[in-house]
Amino acid sequence: MTNRMDKRRLRAEHTPDAIAGRLTSATRHSYLGDFVLGAVDGAVTTFAVVAGVAGAGMPSGVAIVLGMANLLADGFSMAVGNYLSVKADRELIDRARRLEEEHIKHFPEGEREEIRQIFQNKGFDGDVLEQIVEVITQDNRRWVDTMLTDELGLRLESPSPLRSGLVTFAAFVLAGMVPLLPLFVSRARADHVFLISAAATLFTFFGIGLAKGRVVDKPLLSSGLETLGIGGAAAALAYVVGVGLKSLTGL
Repeated sequence: MTNRMDKRRLRAEHTPDAIAGRLTSATRHSYLGDFVLGAVDGAVTTFAVVAGVAGAGMPSGVAIVLGMANLLADGFSMAVGNYLSVKADRELIDRARRLEEEHIKHFPEGEREEIRQIFQNKGFDGDVLEQIVEVITQDNRRWVDTMLTDELGLRLESPSPLRSGLVTFAAFVLAGMVPLLPLFVSRARADHVFLISAAATLFTFFGIGLAKGRVVDKPLLSSGLETLGIGGAAAALAYVVGVGLKSLTGL
């Protein structure tokens, strides 16, 4: 029964329409990776502040002030960094496209030979190879695209720098607010509030790890536990530093 269902699913995935849809979607950028990375950094950053303040025995208000300041400043910094990185990648593609257009304009035979050798290395020869070269070099856009992907190894489609930055910032703020929320809404004792914050943040780390596992196609449980371990280690380090500073400064 299972094999029969798998065959049906595979057959459905290999119809002409399904293949066309899959090839089209493969060229689109998924912003889920930007969201996951921003969320991980946001949760780690603010919980490190909460843990450090708790370890030093300072009031919750201090954690709120420092946490919000770090949340907005670090979130903005990370978003800008991601924006500039994606923008630089797009500018690299644009520069490479201009260079290839110049090469085709001034040295068409040399560029045609490059196309020939690219597809010769793929196993084509004879009349078939010459037909491929002829078809590709008849259209300058297709010609340049082929050089970018097969000679330079570049992706033609790149994400929007602005959208990447905004997704990163939104994820950073959303996940980064989790450790701070108990400090705003809870009336429990300070140590109890810290435990609530820790539990909520660890749960968030695990959830982010699950999402990351989907992005990188890793086993969900191991990815969740890995992110949980990394985030927990960062929080524990901040707490230990807070305790150490408390003893050194006499707070």
